[in-house]
Amino acid sequence: MDVKIQSLKFDASKQLIEFVEKKMSRLERFADNATGVDVVLRLEKDDEKGNKVALVTLHIPGGDILTEQRARTFEEAVDEALDVVKRQIEKRKDK
Repeated sequence: MDVKIQSLKFDASKQLIEFVEKKMSRLERFADNATGVDVVLRLEKDDEKGNKVALVTLHIPGGDILTEQRARTFEEAVDEALDVVKRQIEKRKDK
């Protein structure tokens, strides 16, 4: 599966990029027909939930799955986004 990572308003460290790639590769177990995933990491003005945002778009036949999660760290935001995408995949399989 093709994983594309983009960082806005900051330069992502190699460690963060490897973390995101590792997490997103796990999606193949849940969506074996996925063609790719786009991850956009961006910094926003500080608010109560956190200023780190992870926008994840999973490309699968029948329509993309999109989620945006905020947290205090990018790792937390990516983990939360991954959980949401997994739940969306399960909902589609149940239909």
